Amino acid sequence: MRRLAPAALLVAMGCAHPRPVPPITVQQSYGRFEPVVAYLQSQVDSAFPGATIAVGYGDSVVLLAAVGHYGADDKRPVTPGTIYDLASLTKVIGLTTAAMMLVDQGKLDLDAPVQRYVPAFQGANKDRVTIRHLLTHSSGMPAWRPLYAEAKTRDEALALVDTTALLRQPGDTFIYSDLGAMVLTQAVEAITGQRLNVFLASRLFGPLGMQSTRYLPPERWRERIAPTEKDTVFRHRLLRGEVHDENAGRLGGVSGHAGLFSTAPDLATFAHWFLRLRAIDSLNAREFTRRQGIPAGSSRALGWDTPSELSSAGTKMGPNAFGHTGFTGTSIWFDPDRNVFIILLTNRVNPTRANAKILQVRRRLADLVNDVLTPLQ
Repeated sequence: MRRLAPAALLVAMGCAHPRPVPPITVQQSYGRFEPVVAYLQSQVDSAFPGATIAVGYGDSVVLLAAVGHYGADDKRPVTPGTIYDLASLTKVIGLTTAAMMLVDQGKLDLDAPVQRYVPAFQGANKDRVTIRHLLTHSSGMPAWRPLYAEAKTRDEALALVDTTALLRQPGDTFIYSDLGAMVLTQAVEAITGQRLNVFLASRLFGPLGMQSTRYLPPERWRERIAPTEKDTVFRHRLLRGEVHDENAGRLGGVSGHAGLFSTAPDLATFAHWFLRLRAIDSLNAREFTRRQGIPAGSSRALGWDTPSELSSAGTKMGPNAFGHTGFTGTSIWFDPDRNVFIILLTNRVNPTRANAKILQVRRRLADLVNDVLTPLQ
């Protein structure tokens, strides 16, 4: 039977015009969720300047709230529609979803060598690196290198990525690697013949109606975007509407490892869609969110992570939970068995990335949300 193309599948599932997220209003009471919002409020100007949260349960968004302000030097109150730099949520919302679509179409083979799609990916033992290795961060590639300082153009940066030597044998070691995500980005772009931002806009964000989600946000969005950090090593200015990650900046703002901007309501739309996909096992969603065991003991699924000790998922997610975090202070977690998702967007790197309090906030917040939801089930 012929498979539906991803965009057609979105329409067939009734997702081209998804159930709208509740209108953005100033709420006087959050009912059962008052302790959740109060806790977030208590972290303003400590863990982050401001934050937005969306919680989904069943077919509904049961909490949509905003606390704090835009930044250390911008005291305007944030709203649920404030736009945040997603950082590494880009890896799952964008890159992993694109890979999932291409696997479903038979255009990307998880166990094929990366060199089939990216011939420039050369070096000792790189012929053994597969797409699955890239998605599980087990390729043996280093975590990072300062491409922003080593290269002057996107092409030069990607050439450095493709010729970076492996640190470990493929499949042997977990190394969370931005470089690996950059290689996978090239594979997706080679298959589709499009830059990743163009593909995602036309095949995912557009059909889902995610109108505040994109790479390279336009100038007219600027006032809605929470600032991140003053870049002191590359661009030498406060970043607002420019990707925080320096290497993504060198890649022109478009990469699979970072670069997406979005809002809590848009990500709630994505989350509802993704949970429905997983429920009917469409687009390989269950396989992509299942622990792969590569290497043995790793918590990683395909692109996605699963709960582990001291995880940002907290201590009360179910056995099939999956999610991801972003360096700027973002996170998304799903408990598919209960049809639950928790989205947290912050700019904890404003004014400085040295503030790491978000690590404890994510865990505490997840547990508080689950405490509220448990009596409802």
